[in-house]
Amino acid sequence: MIKENVKRILEELPKGVILVAAAKTRTVEEILEAINAGVKVIGENYIQEAMRMFEVIGNKAQWHFIGKLQKNKVKKAVKIFDMIETVDSVELAREIDKRCCEINKIMPVLIEINSGREPQKSGVLPEDALEFVKEISSLPNIRIVGLMTMGPFAGDPEDARPYFVETKKIFDKIKKLNLPDVEMRYLSMGMTNSYQVAVEEGANLVRIGTKIFGMRNYK
Repeated sequence: MIKENVKRILEELPKGVILVAAAKTRTVEEILEAINAGVKVIGENYIQEAMRMFEVIGNKAQWHFIGKLQKNKVKKAVKIFDMIETVDSVELAREIDKRCCEINKIMPVLIEINSGREPQKSGVLPEDALEFVKEISSLPNIRIVGLMTMGPFAGDPEDARPYFVETKKIFDKIKKLNLPDVEMRYLSMGMTNSYQVAVEEGANLVRIGTKIFGMRNYK
């Protein structure tokens, strides 16, 4: 099933749009099946889970962190991940920079935008995004390469469109400024229920779990 699902999604996605397989609570076997079917990027929400998976899977795929990253987990995270998609505070950015400096690594990061201005969600408010980017872009061991937003978890996919439109506007605005050490390449938006709308609004990274693996196996 996973193999067929991956192939169907990859055929559907426009050229240049990268599929991130959201692997939260999935087994090594499931993830390997997705990789063998053509998935090149694995998205993980939990550091401990990612470490267990990485021990077996290693560099057969790229690893993106797509969850809420706690400062005390950054040291472990920077050793595994190829990109952190959820940078939402100066303190977190500085910690990533510090830990990457220790291992001589430059970490590509996306700035998480709270496009719905929802108090229960992480992310930088849209109106604060530009100043935030300017503030952390001088950190030598991180590289800002784009933006990420969540949008609603469920419901009508059209309900997510305004969130994606707003995030794309911020993306374009920052890109036009040609800020030093900022390369706006990636716009990570959309999940299983909303990725098609996200792609229409400019996403080139989509985070899909359920449509690949089926309903989540909660522990």
